[in-house]
Amino acid sequence: MVATCFFSQSVTVLAGWLLLSFGSSATSQIEEQAEQLFRSGHTNNWAVLVCTSRFWFNYRHVANTLSVYRSVKRLGIPDSHIVLMLADDMACNPRNPKPATVFSHKNMELNVYGDDVEVDYRSYEVTVENFLRVLTGRIPPSTPRSKRLLSDDRSNILIYMTGHGGNGFLKFQDSEEITNIELADAFEQMWQKRRYNELLFIIDTCQGASMYERFYSPNIMALASSQVGEDSLSHQPDPAIGVHLMDRYTYYVLEFLEEINPASQTNMNDLFQVCPKSLCVSTPGHRTDLFQRDPKNVLITDFFGSVRKVEITTETISLQPDLGITESSDKEDWMDEELTEPLKYAEQLPVAQIIHQKPKLKDWHPPGGFILGLWALIIMVFFKTYGIKHMKFIF
Repeated sequence: MVATCFFSQSVTVLAGWLLLSFGSSATSQIEEQAEQLFRSGHTNNWAVLVCTSRFWFNYRHVANTLSVYRSVKRLGIPDSHIVLMLADDMACNPRNPKPATVFSHKNMELNVYGDDVEVDYRSYEVTVENFLRVLTGRIPPSTPRSKRLLSDDRSNILIYMTGHGGNGFLKFQDSEEITNIELADAFEQMWQKRRYNELLFIIDTCQGASMYERFYSPNIMALASSQVGEDSLSHQPDPAIGVHLMDRYTYYVLEFLEEINPASQTNMNDLFQVCPKSLCVSTPGHRTDLFQRDPKNVLITDFFGSVRKVEITTETISLQPDLGITESSDKEDWMDEELTEPLKYAEQLPVAQIIHQKPKLKDWHPPGGFILGLWALIIMVFFKTYGIKHMKFIF
């Protein structure tokens, strides 16, 4: 009897210990999920995607930007949070063998233009001034919402730029340039005006690393396709279209992003490794000294994906509606309907009156023959008065 009681007590203690350890592990797992969710401290994501090149032979730069646009939309960033700037409309270019399309893969496999592309700045609207105004918020009051970067101090912003550049500058449409100093000062204005929480800057251009050398504002992570003194090379020539379809660095970045989903745990360290020199030919670079968090703790979706407000809880929440509130709201709606006057049609002009209306008098203009005859009379009088030797002064 004593042995039986001892055995039952031991089982009870063991069960309690297992239940306690399971509960503590579940709690710690939930806390870890919550910490992961709110680790970056941002509540919304924005993307500014800029192609700075014109002309048909720069087809790949437009394809680069539209491919990034497609990826961020797939991962959840809506058009309302994307500012898309394209310096040329390759989809409608007369040299495009497939109008209304822009392809990023050989054999025309992937059309990145699609049916739902919303271009906010196009053609000659893509200037250094407009780009800086978008970043700093110094835009005219009449500017529509779709052309504004309405970010705040809880916003993570992805800025992607592609085009032709050099040591310390990026060309806009072969007519003007933005320097690394101007870009660094614009980011500092954004920080001072509390327009971002964290910022990811990616640039695909020749000597791209020179564009982030002058950055000095906090919470900025930067990536470039090439080091100072190196060219950023193109990729995938297409004989049917007659141009290269993409740049190497952007191609491999997008190939990496295709494996990402909104729930992915892939971090920024993985993005740093996507295009080694053996693939890109150039040497991609990155800068993280201004960024406060360790890149291995920064998820790809912190910049390329959307943010959903989620509250993690272990309690059961009842979603049944409150009958009292429902009845009162129904009663208020019924009273509003009673107080509303019935709609009436506006008085229409009778059809008989419309038919018998007098035609509107037209403005009188002299007939063409009248003007011609007048000129002929003037020439005849001049000829009769001065003779043929003065006719050369008329014609």
